[in-house]
Amino acid sequence: MRTTAKKQFGQHRGIALLVALWLIAVISFACLTVVMLLSFDLDVADSKINGFRARQAAEMGIAVGANPVVKRDDPILQASGEDGASFNVQLRSEGERFNINHLLLVSNDKNLIKEIFIHWGIDEDVAQGVADALKDWVDSNDETELNGAEKEDYEKMGRINQPFNRPFYSIDEMRLARGMELIEQVKPDWRDWFTVWSAGGLDVNEADSEKISIAAECNIEDADALVEVVRGADGVRGTEDDAPFKSLGGGQGGQSVLDLLRVPEFYAPIVNQRLAVNDTTTRIESIGTAGETRRKIILVVRNRTGKPAILQKTEEIIP
Repeated sequence: MRTTAKKQFGQHRGIALLVALWLIAVISFACLTVVMLLSFDLDVADSKINGFRARQAAEMGIAVGANPVVKRDDPILQASGEDGASFNVQLRSEGERFNINHLLLVSNDKNLIKEIFIHWGIDEDVAQGVADALKDWVDSNDETELNGAEKEDYEKMGRINQPFNRPFYSIDEMRLARGMELIEQVKPDWRDWFTVWSAGGLDVNEADSEKISIAAECNIEDADALVEVVRGADGVRGTEDDAPFKSLGGGQGGQSVLDLLRVPEFYAPIVNQRLAVNDTTTRIESIGTAGETRRKIILVVRNRTGKPAILQKTEEIIP
């Protein structure tokens, strides 16, 4: 009897120990879960606070950049507050990009759009088809370009009320045109090449040599030489030694822009439509930072140094 009782007592103690260990494990897991949830809530709260502070800093940067007396190389475009938040502002001309509406509706220059796509590595037939589709998207008629797409073509794709048959209101609308998904696969940053806000042609005082060489169909070395002339000895745009062209026809040692780019005389009328000088549309890009959080605000303004008009304002969360 005693042996049996001892066995039962030992079994009960073993069961009790297992139950105790199980309870300890459950409580430990619950405590760990609570700690993790609290940590997550703190991270979320911290992110919200820093997000708000970063956005405030970006807005401060926009206010500074919009001031007409502030120059591109002004040190005030970078600043930090006592709370650790900071902003970094860049002033850029919208004229450094190709105006898609100008190319399609003013100069009717689908060929330049095709050449841009080919330059990115797009097959010539695909490039022509997308250029035609972009033209069909903005023209006011229902006549299909040779390789383009009109209403019936989009309906076959399950898309109604397209194309819009009006100018693009934003660069993102270009993605709706048939074939642009192929462009995006090859050139994910294609948006950096186009705008809807500039005054017209590509500004030779602002654009890089790659874009200038494509627009003028000239050697990249000639385009590099032109950019060096404009940016001066320090090679930086927006500094005191800049020597921008006042017109396409003259200046800089008596040579015109087309002379420096060595554009043939018979081709000058086409290239003249593609180029411009001193575009008054400015892109103000301000990045605010607080802790590890960053916010970006972009403001596009026309006549920043005169009577400014806000054309577009966008905000981004930077990972």
